[in-house]
Amino acid sequence: MRRSVTDRDSELAREAAERMSDEYTDSRIYERLSRTVVGGSPFASVLTQLSVTENGHYEFWRKYAPDAKPRLDRVKLYWVLFLRRVLGLTFASRYLDRHESSVVERYKALAGMIPDADKPAFDSMVADEVEHEKEFARKIESSTIRYISFIVLGLADALVEITGIHAGSLGIYNKTEYAGLAGVVAGAAASLAMASAAFAQAKQGFQGSARLSALYTGVSYFVTAVILATPYFLTGVMVYALAASLSLAVVILTLTTYYSTVISGKPFTKDFTEILIIMLGVTVALYLFGYAIRVSLGVTI
Repeated sequence: MRRSVTDRDSELAREAAERMSDEYTDSRIYERLSRTVVGGSPFASVLTQLSVTENGHYEFWRKYAPDAKPRLDRVKLYWVLFLRRVLGLTFASRYLDRHESSVVERYKALAGMIPDADKPAFDSMVADEVEHEKEFARKIESSTIRYISFIVLGLADALVEITGIHAGSLGIYNKTEYAGLAGVVAGAAASLAMASAAFAQAKQGFQGSARLSALYTGVSYFVTAVILATPYFLTGVMVYALAASLSLAVVILTLTTYYSTVISGKPFTKDFTEILIIMLGVTVALYLFGYAIRVSLGVTI
């Protein structure tokens, strides 16, 4: 049965009240973010333009719910401001942009309710959500973002290699302190090798400093190696040490993968799952390999 005009208008008013609150909140967020940028910075003008764009979307929806009051989502506002302070402006803006796909789908579902006279303005608003705001958001990119791939490279390699080295050492020696020491020594050597490789890679057309690229890669690798090795010096129980080290590895993997996928716009689950499976697979394989060596050589340490 077809819905009456009154029912459709009532549903549009309800949707408009929700949408206007979302757009109002986003407008306020971008306006607050613009205050965190030094005056005269091009970032400030971009953020101000994004705030104006979102406010225009708020005004569009407000026409259909004139009696409704916009609700400011303070949790979202303060969360994004926290992300800006801790993880940077680029991450905060990409975090906001990450949710635009669901907004676009919702808008398209509402297209049939929009009066013909407002269709051009509605289509323009959808176009803003699809492309224009993304173009503005891409301009908000700090110089350190260029080096994220090198940091992620160092972390990902360290997670896989160091957990494998620990497991292999446990298989051979059955001593947690030896496994931890092996991880630190191997981490120091590998961090220098990774830094050298990153330096050479950055020399091939990278728009940034090759020295900083090498530094970020090497330091991230070595710091990760030390963190993963720490549990092996705190307990002599192999199962506890391995479980604690792997838990730290999963935490590091979760945080870095999430950061990287937000910045790059890639799906989190796919990247996280791939590295996790590789890391656990290498851990099991090298432990069995180390154990086989211990049995075949009769190592008693």
